[in-house]
Amino acid sequence: MQLLKVLARVLEYPTEELQQNRDALVAAVLEDSRLPRQNKDQLLTCIERLCEGDLLDLQEAYVGTFDRGRATSLLLFEHVHGESRDRGQAMVDLMEQYNANGLEIDARELPDYLPLFLEYLSTRPWDEVKNWLEDIHHILGLLGERLFQRESIYHVVMDALLVLSGRAADRQELARIVASEERDDTPEALDRVWEEEMVKFVDDQGSSCASGGVVGQRRRELEQTQTIHLSEQLMVNATHRETGRA
Repeated sequence: MQLLKVLARVLEYPTEELQQNRDALVAAVLEDSRLPRQNKDQLLTCIERLCEGDLLDLQEAYVGTFDRGRATSLLLFEHVHGESRDRGQAMVDLMEQYNANGLEIDARELPDYLPLFLEYLSTRPWDEVKNWLEDIHHILGLLGERLFQRESIYHVVMDALLVLSGRAADRQELARIVASEERDDTPEALDRVWEEEMVKFVDDQGSSCASGGVVGQRRRELEQTQTIHLSEQLMVNATHRETGRA
């Protein structure tokens, strides 16, 4: 489904390549037969802004939108599992799904990165695409509302994906939930996260002395990262690539 490739490109870090492919992106949106006209118009406006704007400004805005705090993270499982070990296993399972269908990903890309996930879905039958999008519609709804309340043009991508999922969002309820959330991308919030991580680091260092010193600390680190190692091994074993990048 060509439209999903477009949505994946739009959600990625802005580049000169993106801007140079404006005409192809616009054509793919216009040719799509599933997205309503209103959503198409919104998406076309988003593409125009990304392709006509100053690249450095767009890149700065992108980082400020998606890389500060977790509320608007494009890593899907972060919204479901956070930092728990369940997230690592979920990524392994998703990697196996990619591998089984002939998609090899770069070792730098996490499998739950939304643009990559959309790229994978673009190669699948429509019924499967719809089922996957329906499964994550609650994440898409919250992401879309958070981006909307932060006045980010990227909210139109989430709106389009929600329409494709076939699940109508309760806008009033989503607005209420997001309005009640504490922003995690402010300087104050980011400072608190840094301070908490420093305290945790100091506590971990202290407890390691009572649990076998460096050996005990290393054992705990290995236990925490073993699921990621499994994921990396799956990447090594993958032998085919079918990304169809625009």
